[in-house]
Amino acid sequence: MNYTYLDSLATYGVGGAHPGGLQLTEQLLAREKMNRKTAILDVGCGTGQTSAYIFKQYKCNVTALDNNKVMIDKAKQRFRSSHLPINVVEGRTENLPFRNETFDIILSESVTAFTNIPVSLSEYKRVLKPNGVLLAIEMTAEPLPFTKKEKQFICDFYGVSQILTEKDWRNYFRKSGFRHVTVEKHMHHSVPQDVMYANDFMLSNQIQEEHYEILEQHQQIVSKYKDKLYFRVFRCTG
Repeated sequence: MNYTYLDSLATYGVGGAHPGGLQLTEQLLAREKMNRKTAILDVGCGTGQTSAYIFKQYKCNVTALDNNKVMIDKAKQRFRSSHLPINVVEGRTENLPFRNETFDIILSESVTAFTNIPVSLSEYKRVLKPNGVLLAIEMTAEPLPFTKKEKQFICDFYGVSQILTEKDWRNYFRKSGFRHVTVEKHMHHSVPQDVMYANDFMLSNQIQEEHYEILEQHQQIVSKYKDKLYFRVFRCTG
C-alpha cells in the first residue's frame, strides 16, 4: 500500500507538526482580541492539539475541522479525555460545511498548501465575519531557484500542486478578497518541523514500517532544502 506523508502524520498522531509548533501558535493568538464570544475555526486540526490549547486558554467557541478520519478520531479522543466542549467536523477546506460569516478567526497551520489553494481561500473568506482574521502558517519558497526536478520531487512527496513564493501567496490572498495582508518571515524550515522528535504523539495501534520511512525521508528533505524552503505567517483581513 502506498501511504502519503499526511497518512504517516495521522498514523503517528503528531501534534504540532506545523512550522514553529504550538509555541508559535500561542504567540500569534496572543496578539488577537479573543474572549469567550470569539468563534474560531481550526482547519486541518489534526489530533486537536491547537484546538485544545485555544479552548483551555480562551474558553471561546472552537470548531476543529479535518478531512482525515484517523486525525478526527484522535482529536475527539483528546477532547473527550480532557472534557473539552469542542465541535469536531469532518470536512474539506474546499467545501466548508458552515454558513456565511460564521467565524471571527480561521487558523491554518501548514494546511492550505496541501489543498486546492484558491478554492480553500475563497471558502475561508466566505465563512469569516466581515472583520474576521485568517492566520495562515504556510510553506514558502525562497528566491534560490529550484530545478524542475527538485520542485516535482517535493510536490510529489508532500502531495502539493505547487510551491509558492511569498509573492504568490500574497496574490492568492488578494484574489480571494483579502485586502489587507501582513507577512512575517521566520527563520525555520517551511516544511513541518522535526516530527520525529515532537513531544505530542497519539500513536495508532498498527504502524507500518513505511510510515517511519516516510517521516525519515521528510527529515532528509528538511535538511537538504533548508536554504530554499522556509515559511511565512500571513495575517489576512477583508
